[in-house]
Amino acid sequence: MSSRTLLRTLVAATTATAALALTACGAVQPADGGGSKDGSFTMASYIQQRIDDKKPMRIKLSYHDPSLAFATPISAGMKKAGKEFGADTALIGPTGGDAAQQVSEIQTLIQQKSVDGLAVSSASSDALKPVIAQAYDAGIPVISFNTDNPDSKQMGFVGQDLKASGKSQAERLLKDLGAVKKGKVVVFSVDTGAGWSHDRFGGFKEGMAKSGLEIVGPVNVGNEPSAAYNTVESTMSGQSGVVGIAGLDCCSTTAAAKWVAGSPDKDSIVMGGFDLLPQTAEYLTKGVVDFTISQNPTEQGYQAVKVLNDFLTKGTEITGVNTGAQFVTRENLGEATVEK
Repeated sequence: MSSRTLLRTLVAATTATAALALTACGAVQPADGGGSKDGSFTMASYIQQRIDDKKPMRIKLSYHDPSLAFATPISAGMKKAGKEFGADTALIGPTGGDAAQQVSEIQTLIQQKSVDGLAVSSASSDALKPVIAQAYDAGIPVISFNTDNPDSKQMGFVGQDLKASGKSQAERLLKDLGAVKKGKVVVFSVDTGAGWSHDRFGGFKEGMAKSGLEIVGPVNVGNEPSAAYNTVESTMSGQSGVVGIAGLDCCSTTAAAKWVAGSPDKDSIVMGGFDLLPQTAEYLTKGVVDFTISQNPTEQGYQAVKVLNDFLTKGTEITGVNTGAQFVTRENLGEATVEK
């Protein structure tokens, strides 16, 4: 029975077009042929046996909240890759973004040896870091997708450079505001405690640093549409002098856009968001949303499977895949892919 090893190197990712990173971290010696003492990765013996027997690779994508609309195109990309490469794929994860539940679910996969390759989109970077290490040390190839976890033992990341995309959002918002140098910009997120939200907002703050505008938020709205809208409405009722609104994700964007659409000040508020759900496309068409940033979730699902399957079946080195940041406006909406 052959063994495969991967020595991981650290590659810095500083722009939205840079390849995203592998992380270097030592591993303890676990049972059943897991990681090695020199910090290299050693495939679990049961996975190597499945490879040698030419069985379909069981690749799981653990998404931080499959109930979100954004999970639909991710699943579509995953299924496309599974069919193309003959892999057995599944999108799993906790409804409502429960990090403890996500950890428990992944631990079960490890214990039952029911996964050959794992991609993780963390509900909480801190909470998922140990279980990513557990998977790696157990000899399971593990990457992050959609939400990066660079301080973990992930072997690569598939997705958008979150900090760079947040900075780009702020810069575009300022460009659209033009000569406006005073006022407030209110920022909303479905989960302000999530690592992806923290990274994206960090980039947003950096982009706004010299603007002279006051940032309010980020305000946590949750992922239930009615509750999210109510939070936006109550937040905005207590604000004055708002010149801009930013949504850091698909669903805070649509909730905020719904409020803007009914506001008497809608023509004086510049709004930018993320992702391109059908509702977002509609708000772009009506001029409620000035721009949104698509991160190509279908490609994220597809590439997460491809990267793992290529490593497992071909021995291809795992490297990061940046799925990019596409600005979508009313003018180029017809050229963009709506995330149905």
